[in-house]
Amino acid sequence: MFPLGLTPNHPCDYLSGRAARSLVVVDESRLSPRAYDFFLAQGFRRSGTHVYRPWCDRCRQCVAVRIPVADFRPDRNQRRTLRRNADLDVRWTTAEALDDDQWRLYQAYLRARHPEGEMARSSRQASDAFLFSPWARTRLLELRLDGRLVAVAVTDEQPRSLSALYTFFSPEEARRSLGTLAVLLQVEAARTQGRRWLYLGYWIPDCRKMSYKSRFLPLEARLPEARMGLERWLKLESPASMATLGERARSFFERR
Repeated sequence: MFPLGLTPNHPCDYLSGRAARSLVVVDESRLSPRAYDFFLAQGFRRSGTHVYRPWCDRCRQCVAVRIPVADFRPDRNQRRTLRRNADLDVRWTTAEALDDDQWRLYQAYLRARHPEGEMARSSRQASDAFLFSPWARTRLLELRLDGRLVAVAVTDEQPRSLSALYTFFSPEEARRSLGTLAVLLQVEAARTQGRRWLYLGYWIPDCRKMSYKSRFLPLEARLPEARMGLERWLKLESPASMATLGERARSFFERR
């Protein structure tokens, strides 16, 4: 058994004006890729060495989602993204910290996409502490154009799954949809390796920057409930089913 703790309330990072709190794994010394696989299946997520899941007093909009890789097929727009980026070199590497090239790209991405955020002001040491963990098995998906690094997808490996932790890319190459491409390549890697799922973290109906996750169908979502033990994963195969889930998450406490 892993004891869990509940954090105090703090400002929500995703929904303005909301208070948030999280369930956290207390004893991180016992964590491993196998244990993390279990926690991912319970709706948890990693940030550095910390494993947590949102558990707010009056909100259940953070819905854990994963792609069942055996069932996933790219749609027309995603196939177009694959063709558009056929000129990129793809390489998987193992790392415990960002190298100089990756760090420069990470900084450029944050300055362009999240200039006011706390992450954009983080030191290199703090950034590595967010992206990596001693107990995790982390690999980096690198995309290069004529030798120039244009995207990195930080990916955790577990026995049954991959988890997409964070992706950053060149602001100059936004037209290539490199974030979408990274997910497609992570799905293919998971399928090739015989893993069942690619975890995408949390889909939040009222957070626009999380909306891209709903485009990877079919998608499995962990339905919000009052108690974790009552939650279950539900397969969603259409935009209509995603919209229904969004309404359920928004109105969770109104229905109780």
